[in-house]
Formats: sequence, C-alpha cells, structure tokens
Amino acid sequence: MEEDGDWVLVRRATDKDLWNPSSGDGGESSKPLKVTFSGPAEYWTDAIPIGNGRLGAMVWGGVASEILQLNEDTLWTGTPGNYTNPKAPEALAEVRKLVDNGRYAEATEAAVKLTDSPSQVYQLLGDIKLEFDDSHLKYAKETYRRELDLDTATARVSYSVGDVKYTREHFASNPNQVIVTKISGSKPGSCPGKRIAPKVMVNDNPKGIQFTAVLDLQISDGRGIVQSLDDKKLKVEGCDWAVLLLVASSSFDGPFTKPSDSKKDPTSESLNALKSIQNLSYSDLYARHLDDYQSLFHRVSLQLSKSSKNILADSSLKRENHAPGKLSEDDTVSTAERIKSFQTDEDPALVELLFQFGRYLLISCSRPGTQAANLQGIWNKDVEPPWDCAPHLNINLQMNYWPSLPCNLHECQEPLFDYISSFSVNGSETAKVNYEANGWVVHQVSDIWAKTSPDFGQAVWAVWPMGGAWTCTHLWEHYTYTMDKDFLKNKAYPLLEGCVSFLLDWLIQGPGGYLETNPSTSPEHMFTAPDGKPASVSYSTTMDMSIIKEVFSEIVLAAEILGRSEDALIKKVLEAQPKLVPTRIARDGSILEWAQDFEDPDMHHRHVSHLFGLYPGHAITVEKTPDLCKAADYTLYKRGVEGPGWSTTWKIALWARLRNSEQAYRMVKHLFDLVNPAH
Repeated sequence: MEEDGDWVLVRRATDKDLWNPSSGDGGESSKPLKVTFSGPAEYWTDAIPIGNGRLGAMVWGGVASEILQLNEDTLWTGTPGNYTNPKAPEALAEVRKLVDNGRYAEATEAAVKLTDSPSQVYQLLGDIKLEFDDSHLKYAKETYRRELDLDTATARVSYSVGDVKYTREHFASNPNQVIVTKISGSKPGSCPGKRIAPKVMVNDNPKGIQFTAVLDLQISDGRGIVQSLDDKKLKVEGCDWAVLLLVASSSFDGPFTKPSDSKKDPTSESLNALKSIQNLSYSDLYARHLDDYQSLFHRVSLQLSKSSKNILADSSLKRENHAPGKLSEDDTVSTAERIKSFQTDEDPALVELLFQFGRYLLISCSRPGTQAANLQGIWNKDVEPPWDCAPHLNINLQMNYWPSLPCNLHECQEPLFDYISSFSVNGSETAKVNYEANGWVVHQVSDIWAKTSPDFGQAVWAVWPMGGAWTCTHLWEHYTYTMDKDFLKNKAYPLLEGCVSFLLDWLIQGPGGYLETNPSTSPEHMFTAPDGKPASVSYSTTMDMSIIKEVFSEIVLAAEILGRSEDALIKKVLEAQPKLVPTRIARDGSILEWAQDFEDPDMHHRHVSHLFGLYPGHAITVEKTPDLCKAADYTLYKRGVEGPGWSTTWKIALWARLRNSEQAYRMVKHLFDLVNPAH
C-alpha cells in the first residue's frame, strides 16, 4: 500500500522466484546442481537418465558414436492374468498345521504350493544411434564434458575437434511428450544419424502390447543436406545444427484390457503427437519443458554446512576459498572424483546433490497419468532385465515414493494410487479364492497387469501377503501432508477398507490369546529352526504385525475424521488391536525378527524388515517406546553397513528416526562408498 492510501497490485512470488540454490548463510556459495563426467559412459549405470514420467532415455555421451537407449513405461510382456489358485486353501491348511506343530522347515517346503507364476517383464523401446565422421575420433579429451543439470533436467555433452566446439543437449518434455535432442557445432560440420529398430520378443499367441516410435529430424534453415541411406540411415551434412524429436505410444489400455481388445492405435497416436509439436522451435520446446519441470523441482532447496570441528581441521574451507563469484571446482572435477574423495573430504554440497538427484529421478519417472515407477524407475536396456524390472512390494516400490511427500512432490505419487486401485480389483479375487477372505490382497511382486497372486519360486520371498497393506500406508501419509479430505473420503478410505477387511480375516487366534498371521515370513530372510534346519515360514513375524498395526491405526484415525467410527469394520479393528502380537526384544537386546528367537544365519542381511515399526511406521518412537528404540539402535549396529544402496538408504532413515545424526551421516558416507567408481 502506498503512502497516499492507494493499493498497488504485487505479483505473488512463484517457486522459481524463491529458488536460490547457490546462496547460503554468511554469503557462502554452493556448488551447481550438476552431475558431471569427464568422459563417455563405460557402463549403463554411468549413462545419464532423462525422463518425462512416461518416456525415458539413457545418454551415454559417446563422441564418434552415441547411443540413446529408449523406454516407454507401458511396454511390458504378457496380458491380463488370472491371479487365483483354487488349490490354495488346501495348501494353506497344510502349511498352518505344520507351523502349529513347530515343523518350520517342512512348512517352508509345503508353502511352495501357495506360490504362482512369475510376473511379466518390462521391455525396452529401442535405441537411437548417432554416428559422426572420423574427425571426431581426434577430439581433445581435455575439452570433453558430460553433465546432467538437475536445475533444468537437461543432459549435455560437449567437446572440441580442432577449433570446432560440438554440443549436444537432451531433455524429455512432459508437456509435449517428446524426447528432444539438439546437436550443434560452432562451425558447420556433419552428423550422420541412425535409428535402430527395437528388438522385441516375438510372441504370436497371445497378441501382446503393440507399440510405435516415430523419429523426426530438423536441421538449420538454408544450410545442410539430409540423405536416406539403404532405408536404414539418415545422413546429415553441412548444417549448423540438427534436432531429433522422438515420440512413442503403445496399445496398452489399462491392466484389465487384453492387448487384442485394445482400440488404441499407437501409430496414429505417435504421428498426432509429432504433428502437434512440429511447428514449435527448439527454444519453444525447451521453454515449455523448463516451466513444467521447474514448477516441481524448485519447490525445495537444501543447503548444508560442515561442522565447526571439520572447518577448523580443513583449511580448504576458509571463507575466501568459497567466496561468491569464485569459479566452482565443479568445472574441472567430475562427480565421480568428488565421490572418491568424500571419505576424506565430507563435502556437504555432494550430499545436497544426492538429495536433489533423488527428487530429479522421481519427477522423471512418475507423473500423473503415467505408470507407477518400476524397479528401475523407467529406465531399462534389456529384454530380460534384472528382477524383470517388476515393482517389488516388500520395500522397493514403496521406497521409490518415499521422497514424494517430504520433498514436496505429492503429485508424483498419483500413479501409485492408481496402481493400488488396480490391485484392489485383482486382489479381491485372490483374497476370495486363495484365502477364502474378504477384502483384497497383494503379494511381493507385481507388473503392469496389477498381478496380485504370490510370485513363482521359494517361499522366503513369494509367500508374503503384506504388499497391499504396506502400499496402503502411503494413502494415509498423503492425507497427513495434504489434508485433502476429499482424497481421504473418495480414494484412500475405500482402499483402506478393503485392505483391512482382508487383514481381519487373515488373522487367526493363536494359542497364547494373540491374533497371529500364519504362514508368515520376514522378507527374503531365512532362519535356523530349533531342529537345525533352514526355514523361512513360521508365524507372526515382526514385520507382519508392524504393518497390520500401522494400517489398523490409520483406518481408525481416518474413520474419526470422516465420522465413521461406529462402522462395524472399525469396531472389529478396535477389538483386534490389543490382541495383536507385540513387538518383542530378543535375548541379545535387538528387536526380535520372528515370533520366536530363532538363530539368524545371516545377521548382516540386507533387509531390516523387523524395524518397520520405527520407519516407515510410527509405532516405535523415542518418546513413547524408549526401550524398543534402544533395541532398534542395537539392531542396526548388529546388521552393519553391508548391503546394497537401497538398504543403506533405509538404514539412514532409521538412524534419523532415532535422532542419531552421526550414525545417519556415517551411512551417507557408506552410500557414496557403494557408488564409488573404484568399486
């Protein structure tokens, strides 16, 4: 308001206005949010991922020959399946009897009868191969730079050949649903390009998902020639720049529609998508991409500083070495080198980069209207990928979405909720036929067809009907962050009702008066039975009970908010809650993993499932259960730092929930050690 009393309209600050990643306390500068490389990728895991939620690519950054490996999130093998087993009730009765009699090894063997077929497999879309003339073999290696700019979601490759600087830019646009590549030189040059047809598994019976990819090529006006060679290559000569536009579509029409019944025409959809953007310049496409991406990415900034102890010990941290405007060492030091040095130089900017890289990946692989992030997000180079790229519900699918709420990306979680809705449809049949239960159930692994039956293989991973219950905790968590009552009423509560209905029927009265689960496994972890035999099937594992307690607590709270506390289902939950097996402490002071204090042949196992109640659950807290927190603390020490990166990430979260920042930071160091290129 001005002094004369007139109102002045002031534009509301946007996330972009507030975003300031390079300013910190005391005026110290932060390093750019760029993942940098000093050379082309040698392995697929070294390539740069780009994605718009549906389309993805891996950029290798080769000089004379470049590959962009392409993915589209609906390209899966298979068709909708029958996820029921009429023989399961008989097998279930057999397994339960063996468990009740303490014959755990035999129960483990018999539980294989409860398993089903494997999940379907995520496929690749194809490759774009770019070949450059022989002069590029003589590029100056010291000029090479490959980077992923997290602030703009753009992959860049640059190098010089003589006095010509070549630059390539790659991004995946969500608003225009296209992967864009621009190749340019500071002087005219040549750029042959090749589109390799995707390699797919041929299966004429039944008809699988059909797909189409269309590649468009644009070159600088008035300069350059494009030739077709043998109908397999496009040769470009003499232009200043070239832009490649890749669009793709499939006939997938939801998890309940057979590909043979689909009315979608992927060729027409792809051509229409390309037609809609052909009049847009590269600058137009890039501007739209930035506006869309940064509206999400710019919601959170993070700045960390070293402790005063480390600052005193490290003269390189003096303020003059980090003065604003000073050339960043990231112009010469690759991210790989920063990771190597992290064990001795605890660079907080590298931790910031890791945090923002996680947000970048979620934005890039999960958007409203896409498929839920699979085991590798959206990126895959194989016809037979590791673990089929299938969503695993005993930690991996949920972990993909842990950043969505605390990192202010709640929209990115929408594909997960759509997926859970599909689970509830197929899972109701699995619950009814396999377990003669109400509600719906999902097991350890699924696919694009929302498979809900147990996986194929050993009971240690396949016999685990808690996948649906764990994913349902994301529904309540979404409400606690957004306070969206319509979402709670119309989306979350109906799904929670079905999940809880199954859990109430799954619980059985045990000899000690407790409600128990039988059969029960602790995901992927064996134990040694009292008779000395290896086994995995017993009853009431700590993870089972922790998940059930969490879901029961959530539906009771949801019912209070929605005025449904008098519902019959809620009364059953309230009656069951005090009868659930409590979390117990083992003889050695750790959290008991199974219902009995079985011998653990692998105390450093990668899973820490029995700590679910601490995180992501809320039953174990410093304030209310200090004894259990002490036991959880020892459990983490006992487990050690061994394990893959996802396991380390879970342990970081557990240490943080215990408010042990020192141990959490030790695990961060171990995480960087795991991705150290020297390994």
